[in-house]
Amino acid sequence: MNLLLFMLMISIILSVILIVVSFTLPDMSPDNEKLSPYECGFDPLGSARLPFSLRFFLVAILFLLFDLEIALLLPLPWANHLGAPILTLTWAYSVLALLTLGLIYEWIQGGLEWAE
Repeated sequence: MNLLLFMLMISIILSVILIVVSFTLPDMSPDNEKLSPYECGFDPLGSARLPFSLRFFLVAILFLLFDLEIALLLPLPWANHLGAPILTLTWAYSVLALLTLGLIYEWIQGGLEWAE
């Protein structure tokens, strides 16, 4: 019980110290640059509704899809030690084939082209 109480007190003391330090150390006096609404570099006199290409989102989604493919296939070397490694390889190859067919379809449809 003493160890539990000791750990609880240490965590509370550290939390209070971190809270106090986070409120006292930062400089809270903003200057004119930080108070301006256009500190990100956009032209304040231009249009706020610029046309944005949706192809960027398509490429981003394709990247996430193929990134998740790697995450799905990561346990494959350990899964080969199961009772039926042929079944495991069949499922892995079917996932790879499906994703490859999807990529070929996107390529043929022109979804990966930046300029039309």
